[in-house]
Amino acid sequence: MGQQPGLQERLFYEFRLDDWVPIEHLLRKIDAVLDLSGLRRELAPFYSHTGRPSVDPELMIRMLLVGYCYGIRSERRLCQEVHLNLAYRWFCRLGLEGVVPEHSSFSKNRHGRFRESALFRRLFEDVVIRCVKAGLVGGEGFAIDASVIEADASRGHKIDGKPTTWPEAEKITRPVREYLAALDQAAAAETPESESADSDIPPGNPPAAPKVTSLTDPLAAWTNKGQVKVGFAYGTNYLIDTRRAIILDVEATPARWTAEVAATKTMLERTQQCFGLKPQRLAADAAYGSGLMIGWLMRRGIEPHIPLLDREHQTNGFFTRADFTFDPKANVFACPGGKQLTSTGLVRTDGTMPYWASPKDCRACPLKPRCTKGTKRIVTRNFFEAEREHVRALQGTEAFERSARERRKIEMSFAHLKRNLGFRRLRLRGITGAADEFLLAATVQNLKKLVRFIGDRAPMPAGCPA
Repeated sequence: MGQQPGLQERLFYEFRLDDWVPIEHLLRKIDAVLDLSGLRRELAPFYSHTGRPSVDPELMIRMLLVGYCYGIRSERRLCQEVHLNLAYRWFCRLGLEGVVPEHSSFSKNRHGRFRESALFRRLFEDVVIRCVKAGLVGGEGFAIDASVIEADASRGHKIDGKPTTWPEAEKITRPVREYLAALDQAAAAETPESESADSDIPPGNPPAAPKVTSLTDPLAAWTNKGQVKVGFAYGTNYLIDTRRAIILDVEATPARWTAEVAATKTMLERTQQCFGLKPQRLAADAAYGSGLMIGWLMRRGIEPHIPLLDREHQTNGFFTRADFTFDPKANVFACPGGKQLTSTGLVRTDGTMPYWASPKDCRACPLKPRCTKGTKRIVTRNFFEAEREHVRALQGTEAFERSARERRKIEMSFAHLKRNLGFRRLRLRGITGAADEFLLAATVQNLKKLVRFIGDRAPMPAGCPA
């Protein structure tokens, strides 16, 4: 049996922290591909030239990356882990005697300098550029989807509908201020503007008033999706390249279907503006298959590999639209009884045009019990029906089915986000807090994919343990 020697300690030690971080350690690989050289230049306008020196912003960014890499969501616990873990200290450039900043420093900088400078967005874009240069992005096929993340808001602290009054100004919290600012922006957007290139495209369904509003986080949506069946949540929207599932853009929205679909346009335009990437095809599920979305994509030269959102057969046993014959020259429908349904040319906000039958024809028709319960039958035709027909022709082709298989990669990204990174519930409140968390998580996911591709090519440091 061996026995531990006495407690007599050496007076001097020779210790190099770099020697104790294995070559295969994730943080060593990330450090090899991470470039934060422009960080201080980006943040310089947001710091004062006088006063006491602040905490190094690069130190805080590195600590946050450590936390998101290993699912350490609590900043208080993150400070404790960095203080104790040698690999974390090495990655954060702290050495053995470096002082770990207080956990409150993160909140102050995140709500101040980091958010004002859009630092997390810039960090995410820099990593995407590294992935593009490494050849991980094909740029031909994209996929888009959203996943629901529970908000940090109590289900019991809510009111029905939209609140009309709030507490006095000194008691209004930051999420409430963001909510009120969003209402002001929405009101300003309703003012008439000059005609755009999309002036001939219907605007789409206007956002409906919320049925339930959280008093803690008003922008969070009341939903029955996600892990918690009923509660407040946000949606994290991912736009990925289907070659290696690199996340090209992230957008935080309330967990509502209309908001998630609207984020598609924002992310595609931002990806083209930032990286010069425009896909040839876009894969998504049927939630994105509305006529407005199909038309918007095809008018920009993007082929929609998206199942159509089609409710034409949901008629409760009555005649479907397939039983009516459309005459494109006369712009009329013919019903099974041989009568015509005409349109006034009105285009609804959902992109459909209604065609009405004559009440007199319907009243005398023997087929009326199988057609409608109302006084007249109404059949709708989509404004982008030609584009929808093109998508119908694509369904079943080899390219369409391949896109459907590649689209599953985005589900794997969401599974990694929730299982490996611990994203079951948000810790930050408000739409900006959700955006910060989603951007950092997507940055870490891209970094992990990047180091798997080129991390092993980095030269092994001298004396580094295997």
